[in-house]
Amino acid sequence: MKRHVPKRHDLAPLLKFKKPTMSPKQRRLAAALTVEDLRRVAKRRTPRAAFDYTDGAADGEVSLARARQAFGDVEFRPAILRDVSTVDTSREVLGQRVALPFGIAPTGFTRMMHAEGEIAGATAAAAAGIPFSLSTMGTTSIEDVAAAAPASSGARNWFQLYMWKDRDRSMALVDRAAQAGYDTLLVTVDVPVAGARLRDVRNGMTIPPTLSPRTVLNAIPRPAWWINFLTTEPLAFASLDAWSGTVADLLDTMFDPTVTYDDLAWIKDQWPGKVVVKGVQTVDDARRLADAGVDAVLLSNHGGRQLDRAPVPFHLLPEVVTAVGEHHRGVEVHLDTGIMSGQDIVAALAHGAHFTLIGRAYLYGLMAGGRDGVDRTIEILRGQVERTMRLLGVTTLDELEPDHVTQLVRLEPRRL
Repeated sequence: MKRHVPKRHDLAPLLKFKKPTMSPKQRRLAAALTVEDLRRVAKRRTPRAAFDYTDGAADGEVSLARARQAFGDVEFRPAILRDVSTVDTSREVLGQRVALPFGIAPTGFTRMMHAEGEIAGATAAAAAGIPFSLSTMGTTSIEDVAAAAPASSGARNWFQLYMWKDRDRSMALVDRAAQAGYDTLLVTVDVPVAGARLRDVRNGMTIPPTLSPRTVLNAIPRPAWWINFLTTEPLAFASLDAWSGTVADLLDTMFDPTVTYDDLAWIKDQWPGKVVVKGVQTVDDARRLADAGVDAVLLSNHGGRQLDRAPVPFHLLPEVVTAVGEHHRGVEVHLDTGIMSGQDIVAALAHGAHFTLIGRAYLYGLMAGGRDGVDRTIEILRGQVERTMRLLGVTTLDELEPDHVTQLVRLEPRRL
């Protein structure tokens, strides 16, 4: 083997140095290649009570673990030798085109995760061409979200409704959302009472956060969060009066355990836009809601935050799609809970979902870097969706079929 001393012009192409990124935030976000990477950043930068409120679920957190495991148990079946030089990730959802097959789910107390809160989510969603859902328990007003991401610019804002014991106050919010240009109402129906979110109880989770010695010690290595928290508008519910108790107490005080299908019909009659029912967990309820004329059913167990050991939405999906599609072809089936990657989204679409929503995945990005972090979440998921489509040999979402996925069996009901 002959050797020689390399010349400078030979080395130049091999020694290209990466341009340094001066912003620590941009370095962190660029290094995050998955939603799980963003979660790790979020955990380092957010006080425990706020992080655990996002990250945790009810009781033993079995529902959440099973929902994520269901996606992990998917086996893809790729087709080869297809021209996948271009892929189209858009789809018509509730009468309007969206750029990606996922939107941002409604989340409560969002400005507690990061001071930019719902504005970061709404503006990032608008920029990406996907819907943003504002929660009844949001910390930015209906009108402020609409002003930041106006419908006139093409943004799609959805409003999520909890039915309270005070029906007049509930419907006042609905009226405000309609006036502000929100096009879809998400009626959440799986909250007759609050779930047992034990992490919140152990952390003494209150609104606003309670300053205890433990809280202060936990905050010391997270000064940026506290600076933002203390120097921006005080944290409060944008749609509610002030509250100084625990989150669980607030939810139990507000939620109405008497809500029935008659109440849903009453709400539907008063809302001018599309109606989606969120929290559907049985085939019979999905069929009955389709009969009632809703525009979409959203299979969800509230991210595992209500009933622990609830049905896994992904497992329910094929049967619900069949049941709803037999007689109500115009009714869409949406899905959330457990989604942590673009592969999960593609699996849900192949299994029959028309659309998906992300909650924790969006909040991990928000906690990791505010609006830039939400943009990074969407960027990661978009890339994973496109790559998975190409590897499966499809160029449009409509080409995804049940044959593209196999659900490996881990839990199977015992037949009596």
